[in-house]
Amino acid sequence: MGLRAAQYAAAAVVLGLPAFMMYGGRVVGGQQPRWARSALGWSAATLALLAAAALALQTGLMAGALDQALNREALGFVLGGTALGAAYAVRIGAGLLLLAVLALRTGRGLWLGGLTLGLVVAASFAWTGHGAATEGPGHGLHLASDIAHAVAALTWLGAVFAFVALATRRIEKDAAVKTELATALGGFAGVGTLCVAVLLVTGLINSFYLVGIERVFSLGETAYGRLLTVKLAAFIAMLGLAALHRFRSTPALERGEGGLAGLRFSLGAELALGVLILALVGMMGMLAPPASL
Repeated sequence: MGLRAAQYAAAAVVLGLPAFMMYGGRVVGGQQPRWARSALGWSAATLALLAAAALALQTGLMAGALDQALNREALGFVLGGTALGAAYAVRIGAGLLLLAVLALRTGRGLWLGGLTLGLVVAASFAWTGHGAATEGPGHGLHLASDIAHAVAALTWLGAVFAFVALATRRIEKDAAVKTELATALGGFAGVGTLCVAVLLVTGLINSFYLVGIERVFSLGETAYGRLLTVKLAAFIAMLGLAALHRFRSTPALERGEGGLAGLRFSLGAELALGVLILALVGMMGMLAPPASL
């Protein structure tokens, strides 16, 4: 559960940060900021290590003894015979490939490579989620919805991480920070709206398969339903903060008004809510959804 949530967090930077640098590159004047390369590198390495740890743990559990976690035959079975093992392998490979891309590529080539690998990583979570387990004619739709949901969520969280990084940098003049933040927040408006639209549509589709229409008003009766309720509340709070940033903070920054302290706090709160949602998703992935009971 914890390993899965941590992998989601690393994946948010692996996908969301390159995406941010591509559609919001004008924020840094087309340059390749050191903080962005560093964050991407650490996230790629963390993702690979976490996926490897999860693979070893899963191998030990399936073998019936944790001391078999690194047994070659057991690892071979998990990697070649289970979707979960294949997903872990994809994340390990993507993390390592991204480190190589960081060493070999610069500029747009780096961010395009990171974005491509990030999309693969995001999809790998859906391969082993509830969407992949749906049977019958709805399998393809639910799986596609799950993938789109993961991509939109990680893109949004990666952007929030970038905003926090921009807002908390130590430079001499607050005016420069305000200018970059105003440009970044304004540039994210269209992408953010698309992410929210995708999350809402795919959330409804996923809920149809996982909860069912007849159980919508009885979510509190199951552990999955209670976690989903908390997740929805956190999502609504994130929407409120995102609206605050778009319709109040950004115009104020463009006019040269408003302080950074409050914006830094609200951006930090939005990121914290996003991390909470990732933790909830990690827990929900271990529970049977109401529709299957």
